[in-house]
Amino acid sequence: MLVLLPPSEGKAASGRGAPLAPEGLSLPGLAEARAAVLAELVELCAGDEEKAREVLGLSEGLRGEVAKNARLLGAGARPAGEIYTGVLYDALGLATLDAAARKRARESLLVFSGLWGAVRVDDRIPSYRCSMGVRLPGLGALGAYWRGPMAAAMPEAAGDGLVLDLRSSAYAAAWRPKGEVAGRTATVRVLHAPTRKVVSHFNKATKGRIVRSLLEAGAAPSEPGELVEVLRGLGYVVEAEAPARGGKPWSLDVLVEQVH
Repeated sequence: MLVLLPPSEGKAASGRGAPLAPEGLSLPGLAEARAAVLAELVELCAGDEEKAREVLGLSEGLRGEVAKNARLLGAGARPAGEIYTGVLYDALGLATLDAAARKRARESLLVFSGLWGAVRVDDRIPSYRCSMGVRLPGLGALGAYWRGPMAAAMPEAAGDGLVLDLRSSAYAAAWRPKGEVAGRTATVRVLHAPTRKVVSHFNKATKGRIVRSLLEAGAAPSEPGELVEVLRGLGYVVEAEAPARGGKPWSLDVLVEQVH
């Protein structure tokens, strides 16, 4: 099983570890694209601060993120699972998993990123600010930029098992499963049961809890229909819609009563 996650906008501090070693990151086929994005981001943020803030879509209160990006090459690096914070990652609680579940997390979780393309939770990266929605002056919109490199790298990363896609739309734009891989992919929406409306904050928390539940249970569903049964067995209320034709992902709705 491969679980695709969005990153978090907010991130923990880099700390004082050894700096980034790009050759140590997973999905080595993305190395050239990563180097290009990293080089342009550092150059942008080391120059005109106001231009960098505008390109990155940062408010006045986040001005310090520009300087942080300018220092990326020498900044300390930590496992990505420690860098990414926020509602989904708080609910996932990687640090509090037992050893077996943490091993499963290292093997099955893949976090999409505007800067790195995608990383495993044990890949060591510095804290940064660069969403997939950014349009860099030289490389253009990152969502479009990453499509080629990700199309080449992701089929191998997906292997021959289930792909559970929990990404937000901005990050889903960088890679959309096709063909046989799409047929064993499941996307998830979280709906308020009484109103059938999509929830926002609780959407992220529920997705984090779903991933934690799967990791703790040692569940390894091989296809979307099996995932539905596993989630129901774990206590989730799930409605599933199989695609009308092959080569399309399944759509899963997880119904919740609580929305805050």
